[in-house]
Amino acid sequence: MTPPTDADALTEQPRIPLSRRRVLRAAVELADRDGLDALTMRRLAQEVGAEAMSLYHHVANKQAVFDGLVEVILVEITAAVDEVEAPAPEEDWRAALRARILAARKVLLRHRWAPQVLESRPTTSPSVIAYYDGVVALLRAGGFSFDLTHRALHVLGSRALGFTQELFQPDGGGSAADEAAAMTEQMADRYPNIVGMLMDAVHDDPGGTLGFCDDQFEFEFALDLILEGLERRRAAEAA
Repeated sequence: MTPPTDADALTEQPRIPLSRRRVLRAAVELADRDGLDALTMRRLAQEVGAEAMSLYHHVANKQAVFDGLVEVILVEITAAVDEVEAPAPEEDWRAALRARILAARKVLLRHRWAPQVLESRPTTSPSVIAYYDGVVALLRAGGFSFDLTHRALHVLGSRALGFTQELFQPDGGGSAADEAAAMTEQMADRYPNIVGMLMDAVHDDPGGTLGFCDDQFEFEFALDLILEGLERRRAAEAA
C-alpha cells in the first residue's frame, strides 16, 4: 500500500466537527428540502455524515431536535424583525407591529414546516416567550393597558408569529376553476352557500388555486382588520 504523500494531505478536506448548531442547521435544511416527515435521526445523521449514535451527544432525541428547530426559527425571526424599518410604536404602533409580523411571516414562508413544529411543542419555548414579550412591549409603548394587551395577544394568537391555520388547505392540485367545478358537481345541493362563494372567487380570480385564496393577501387582510379593531378599543380606553 502506498503511504499518503504531502500532496494527499493538502487535498484532504478537513472534517467539520459535529456540534449542536451544525446538527440543527442540517435539520432545517433537510426539512426545507424533503419535508418534516423526512426528518429522522437516521436521515439527519446521513445529512451531517456521521453515525446516528454520534447525534445523541448533541441532541437527546427527535423531540430535542424539534425543540432546537424552534430556537433556530426564532433566531431567524428575531434577526428579520431587528432589520425592519418601521416607525416607533409611540408614533404608530399599528405600522410597527404590522411590519414585525410580516417580517416573521417571511421567515415562516421559507420554512413552511415551522408552524407544525411550533404548534407541536408541549411547552412554550423561552424563545417564543421572548418574542411575545417584545410584542407586549410594543403594544404598551403604543398606549395599550395591560388588560387590552392581554386581549390583543389572544386575538392575534399565532398570527403574531406570522402564521394561521387556513380554513381551506390547498392540495397542490389544479386551478381554482377545476376545484370549484368539482365541488359544484359534488356539493352544490348540500352546501349551496360555500359553492356559491367558491364560484364567485373563481369569477374574480380564474387563475387562482384553492387555496383559491391568495394566502398573503388573506393574511394581511385579516391582520389589518385586527389591528384596526384594536386601535378603536385603545382609543376608546384613552378617551
